[in-house]
Amino acid sequence: MLTWTTYGTWLQGDDRGFVRDGKIRRGNKGLMQANKLSQVQVSVKLSKKQRQLVREAIVEEATLRGQRVYALSVKATHIHIIVQNTGEPIGNMVAYYKKAGRLAIKATGHTGKLWTRGYDKRYCFDEVSLEQKIGYVKSHDT
Repeated sequence: MLTWTTYGTWLQGDDRGFVRDGKIRRGNKGLMQANKLSQVQVSVKLSKKQRQLVREAIVEEATLRGQRVYALSVKATHIHIIVQNTGEPIGNMVAYYKKAGRLAIKATGHTGKLWTRGYDKRYCFDEVSLEQKIGYVKSHDT
């Protein structure tokens, strides 16, 4: 399961918690403020139309790469996707999907950053874990 956010919408220090070094951390107002001040542009929230374009671009990219998508949720501020392990390095997979989404949005005239740097990854080691994560992502796909 891979997750990444749109630029500036879930900064380190966020009161909702945040991920650093693979661990979920508590909010930290000082860290949040420092990150907010270092932003080079306004935060990005995807419109309904943009979310659909990103969804289509990611599904198309997965099809081109022969990678099964078990679940996908494209929200205004973040993406959740559960994909089949193909042996490709995870960072490469994320880069392909981020690029596909960025190019789809750029074609509508968007300029500047779209995604935050990095991503979160959660492994599914068995069927139970996979089904739980699929359920989680599908429950967010509204």
